[in-house]
Amino acid sequence: MNHRIILLFSFLFACQISNAQKEPSIIPKPVSLIINKGNFILDQQVSIKYAIAQKSLFPAVNYFVAAINDISGIKINLNKKTDKIIELKIDNTISVNNEGYLIKVTPTQINITAKGYAGIIYGFQTLLQTIPQVRTNAILSIPCMDIIDEPRFKWRGMHLDVSRHFFSIALVKTNIDLMAAYKMNTFHWHLVDDQGWRIEIKKYPKLTSVGAWRVDQTSLVWGTRPQALPGEDPNYGGYYTQEQIKEIIAYAGIRNITVVPEIEMPGHIASAIAAYPELSCSGNFQLPMTGGNYKNMSSNYCAGNEAVFHFVEDVLTEVINLFPSKFIHIGGDEVDKTDWQKCAKCQARIKKEGLKNEDELQSYFVKRIEKFINSKNRKIIGWDEILEGGLAPEAAVMSWRGEKGGIQAANMNHLVVMTPGTPCYFDNYQAGPEGEPLAIGGFNTLKKVYDYEPIPKELNKEKYQYVLGAQANLWTEFITTSAHIEYMVLPRMLALAEVVWSPVSSRNWNDFNRRLKYHFNAFDQKGLHYSPGNYTVDIRPISKDNKLAVELLTESPEAKIYYTTDGSIPTISSNLYQQSFPVSSSLTVKAVTILNGKIMNLKPAEQSFVTHLALGAEVKYKTAYSKYYLANGPNTLTDGIRGKLSHSQSWHGIDNNDLVATIDLGKVKEIKSITIGCLQNYNSWIFMPASVQFEISEDGQNFVSISKVENDIPLDLKAATIKDFKVMANSKQARYIRVTAKKIEGCPKGHPGEGKPAWIFADEIIVE
Repeated sequence: MNHRIILLFSFLFACQISNAQKEPSIIPKPVSLIINKGNFILDQQVSIKYAIAQKSLFPAVNYFVAAINDISGIKINLNKKTDKIIELKIDNTISVNNEGYLIKVTPTQINITAKGYAGIIYGFQTLLQTIPQVRTNAILSIPCMDIIDEPRFKWRGMHLDVSRHFFSIALVKTNIDLMAAYKMNTFHWHLVDDQGWRIEIKKYPKLTSVGAWRVDQTSLVWGTRPQALPGEDPNYGGYYTQEQIKEIIAYAGIRNITVVPEIEMPGHIASAIAAYPELSCSGNFQLPMTGGNYKNMSSNYCAGNEAVFHFVEDVLTEVINLFPSKFIHIGGDEVDKTDWQKCAKCQARIKKEGLKNEDELQSYFVKRIEKFINSKNRKIIGWDEILEGGLAPEAAVMSWRGEKGGIQAANMNHLVVMTPGTPCYFDNYQAGPEGEPLAIGGFNTLKKVYDYEPIPKELNKEKYQYVLGAQANLWTEFITTSAHIEYMVLPRMLALAEVVWSPVSSRNWNDFNRRLKYHFNAFDQKGLHYSPGNYTVDIRPISKDNKLAVELLTESPEAKIYYTTDGSIPTISSNLYQQSFPVSSSLTVKAVTILNGKIMNLKPAEQSFVTHLALGAEVKYKTAYSKYYLANGPNTLTDGIRGKLSHSQSWHGIDNNDLVATIDLGKVKEIKSITIGCLQNYNSWIFMPASVQFEISEDGQNFVSISKVENDIPLDLKAATIKDFKVMANSKQARYIRVTAKKIEGCPKGHPGEGKPAWIFADEIIVE
């Protein structure tokens, strides 16, 4: 056992207690916690008592003993007669589930009762969170208390992508220790993807000798990296030997964490094709991918090639022999089926098996692999795309594209893990983005995570049983260091831990923030990197009665907001925010949160507002904008906010439809010009509309066209770009304005999603 890491994390999350009557700051919050008078003092007179026959408890006992020794130098005795006892009991009759536990602390005895190993280790984790974080010679005092506790969900997961960037065994162990401290129990290890194969497969050594290494271009942003050229040195990467993987599995097992491997298929396997080109439809040689440039790259197995299935089964046999987990994750997401459409072998497979299309070919692939995995007494789990073409009979679904796939699978009586991009993708920004490290986009704050409910409202009660739990995913296209991993995980993992463990009725945002303070202090003392993102100010427009106002919000219950409207940096001498204020002219709002006289933000939140005739006006859509890009609500196109190059905020997204928006100015006005701002982000499948039509009306029924503006931005332009489509109205009279942005037919030629539906993004319709 690595005692150094135990030292780092076992008391890292301990909570300072000023007196015996104060509730300790335990995260996740126990089901029931009653504080009594008195304390149990941990010293040399303490012994852990447990039945000799219960040898299976020894790893948990050793974990706790080592933790206390690392904190204080105290060596707790085992099964000796001493004045104070920590007694462990296994009792199958207690009224908690298999991971639950009971704790009773008196001045002379601590009883931890559980149904098995999991409850005992979690009881120890709870005790470790109550020990004051003090000098090594200080008294370790545990408050007298009674705890009844059990997790709400069976699957409490954290995911780590080690394919985009390889991370050391030490970092993986640190990640597992963080999970263990907060009673997370499933480590989803993303070992295979296009940019790197990270697991040793003895039968196919080129998977790691070739597929694990690429040309180092970490100095460039992921989507801008050029492909490798022959002769360049592929020296960036790495992989885990089978012995190292066994080490990680054992390390996690002591902490009651199951390691679920993900071996991607049938797509996202360009790393395997670089090693063995015959696995692809074309069979063409290719170099390992450097980043997000997929041009002329094969990333799918050939589903018509029988040798592919022999290869995959060989790989999975070695994986299953290593990992004892019930589930094997097979990926299944984002399969570009273009190669299958052109492949004679794939088309022959479709014909032979009586399949309708390439979606059903994917389903054939997944079902065939499921049959093999089931023969090894395991089950498959995959991303929600495995629903396409028909779900394999016993497959579990990980729902990431919102909750739709999870709802569909649960209604089919399949097990589901909820991990929707909002709020469970921890590679998204959690604050700012001003002052934040570079992220892939999105905006998942601490409070968004804490407010998440894994049971969808659309699901009938009898289907709740199929929701195993929830998981956060950390993809690493933009994350290359341990410090960055820590920053993106902390403190959001703590919020998710409480979501999946504690009863809904006990969850309270203000109380969580109170407890979180002690954990922040621990992070600071240990030099862990974390985001103070809950101090970010949300500058939010409010449209009402054709008028615009601004409200300022922060997730921190105790902090106060100070702001300026002239573009200057706010201080404690600036305006104290007390209520929303109107926007009557163009201005720039900057705001900070201040707690105990200290500015808590890395940078002030900032938002500029432009005024025009449609400011605050009501907007109606012919086709609803995406629920994943809500921006500032239904009147985003008239809130005075211009979008930036990051599409995570201030943009309304329309998926595979024209954008048709009608604005009511409230009364007839003289119109000189109309403008709509649109975004193109090639790597995110967001493209300029083919054209924009502008129309006006006085009655809202009879519209007259002013003009149509064609797009002149090349669709193959890779850099994120904003364009204003503008027409002159020559002082025409109108109350209603209709803007129609026509979608392109599909992602352009050469794009990874060539021919597939594209997005239209718009930020503001400016009427002057």
